[in-house]
Amino acid sequence: MRDFTARLATAEEIANWDKLVLSNPGGGNVLQSASYAEVKSHHGWNPVHVVFEGAGYTSWNLVIEKKVPGLGSLWYMIKGPSVAEPGDVPLMAQALARYVRENRRGVFGIKVEPDVVASEEIRARYAAAGLVKTFNLQPNDSTALLDTSVDEEQLLKNLSSRGRNAVRRAIREGADVRRVEPTEENMRIMYRLMSHIEDRSAARLRSFEYYQRFWSNFVEAGQGRFYFAFEDGEPSVGAFVIAYGSKGTYKDGGSKPKRRQYGDSHLVQWTAITELKRDFGISEYDFCGTPPSDKLKDKDHPHHGLGLFKTSFSKTVTDFVGCYDLVVDPVRYRLWNVIGERVARQIYWRRHHQPFY
Repeated sequence: MRDFTARLATAEEIANWDKLVLSNPGGGNVLQSASYAEVKSHHGWNPVHVVFEGAGYTSWNLVIEKKVPGLGSLWYMIKGPSVAEPGDVPLMAQALARYVRENRRGVFGIKVEPDVVASEEIRARYAAAGLVKTFNLQPNDSTALLDTSVDEEQLLKNLSSRGRNAVRRAIREGADVRRVEPTEENMRIMYRLMSHIEDRSAARLRSFEYYQRFWSNFVEAGQGRFYFAFEDGEPSVGAFVIAYGSKGTYKDGGSKPKRRQYGDSHLVQWTAITELKRDFGISEYDFCGTPPSDKLKDKDHPHHGLGLFKTSFSKTVTDFVGCYDLVVDPVRYRLWNVIGERVARQIYWRRHHQPFY
């Protein structure tokens, strides 16, 4: 029988964290990175570096811990665990539950969020293993993924006709798209461009300080870049993208409404994708969030417009299984699930004006 043990990472492993995460099955995830762990440490979460061993491989995974007064600790394995096969997810979760019980860590529940493609079979297997489906937390639990392993000519051909035509027209008409320096001024411009998107959706924008720390961490790690389109000399479209191992990610974006340039936002993405491919050799690009595949045509979905834009690059949407809970302490978990989580999220928003997770 396949089985795993769980332990905390050593100081040496933490010092080499990104290298180890990138060696995980599937190549790791940017939200498991050292840069992201440092960001969350300033926003109410304690990073816990966990190592799973067994079944022929080792997996290094970031857990972020939230202390809940009166209940203990909630552990959230954000975008993890990284597994060689879907059936290893509940085994790793159970190994972590054994670890926290044996070491009296006061944990009442563990959230897992693996990059495992959803199916009825997987949902049934996870439910049978004791994992409880809960609401999804990350925007890219449904997302558009673009295969960038082919040459640039073929890559352009692989886009939908709408996306391909928008890129070609923007190039032909001389749209001004550039990679820009990660200065505080450009970060503030980026944040203002993102606020326009918030005006048109149900999203809650985090504070500028949160994004500044996030962007700065990934820039300093040599993984993050800003790209702007300009109209009449002023930034009109912005994107922050990340190269983490073989994967590129469109992490943040924004734009001014009522622009005259056709295809400028498409050319921003095309420029970022091709430069990440040339400079880092990425083989996949994640557009980081769309409506679920069965909601793409739903015009009432808050991200309908974003979904149309992103699927003009990658024609299909990948739905991952999303977030599941493993109950460690049934009584405390029930209190959390019935009222504690709702109250904690409301209080955190009132105090900090930022999302709890």
